[in-house]
Amino acid sequence: MKETLYKLFEHRPLDRDAARDLMVRMARGEYNESQTAALITVWLMRSITVDELAGFRDALREMRVPVDLAEYDPIDIVGTGGDGKDTFNISTAACFVTAGAGYNVVKHGNYGSSSVSGASNVLEQHGVRFRDDVAAMRRSLDGAGIAYLHAPLFNPALGVVAPVRRALGVRTFFNMLGPLANPVSPRRQMLGVYNLKLARMYHYLYQQTDVEFAVVTSLDGYDEISLTADFKVFTPAGESIHAPEDLGFARARQSDLHGGGSVAEAAAIFDSVLDGTAPPPRIDCVVANAAFAIRTAAPAMPLADAVAAARESVESGRAMETFRKFVELNS
Repeated sequence: MKETLYKLFEHRPLDRDAARDLMVRMARGEYNESQTAALITVWLMRSITVDELAGFRDALREMRVPVDLAEYDPIDIVGTGGDGKDTFNISTAACFVTAGAGYNVVKHGNYGSSSVSGASNVLEQHGVRFRDDVAAMRRSLDGAGIAYLHAPLFNPALGVVAPVRRALGVRTFFNMLGPLANPVSPRRQMLGVYNLKLARMYHYLYQQTDVEFAVVTSLDGYDEISLTADFKVFTPAGESIHAPEDLGFARARQSDLHGGGSVAEAAAIFDSVLDGTAPPPRIDCVVANAAFAIRTAAPAMPLADAVAAARESVESGRAMETFRKFVELNS
């Protein structure tokens, strides 16, 4: 461990195999909390490399508890978090809008470590219980079109480091790993990241797979389509930049997307978006993210039609109906 730390402190990168070995040992609990915190801190001071990210991903995939839901051909919609913007649960709300539009979703998420409310926080606030029961997930998909996988139940490494991440309270490289560790290995994924460098890194990794993907980033630093600025999208077909106005949306302000000061406040905002009573900027933001998720699930669909399908999911009440059914099936 000393040798590894000195190497990292000297800004010498790990190769893919060394990164994999480091993550495996961390997951086995071979490092104490101080050592783990020191390791995490290294990547706050310098950028992670492609080989390091790939090696960490390899380790998580080896150790995770696999879940086979391939028959549903679902999509995962997730943000890396850690953008420091304190937004409400945008990607989680987009999951229910997407499911309400008729597309199966398998959301992989966790408690917030650098924000007030992560996906697991807001769902637990509504009475959802987290389980690793695959039969229950199938019932949830059959009944509501969506299943939720609480990351620590399926990824031991994420559970081991959770106390350290919460204590640090800042963005760590584990924010980057969560989206790569979905136990379902969905063939469709929409991922939000907080800067272009990271977006390009994920784009490179995804191009080595058969996943139908969309990596999105707002050019002002949000890990989702915030509508506060132009945003960039990376897909198997290439890269594109979009302005909110081009898709029929007004620009939002950062204050429009604030997630509240507590989990209870975050849950209330979440509900108001799904039932269509939230201020338009909040609803538009979720609709925009759901639209690109729908487009990822149905790549041939014109973008304008995907936006219309997402908005109709909210306005028809199907998004909220989907959420209520999900809570009923998972409480």
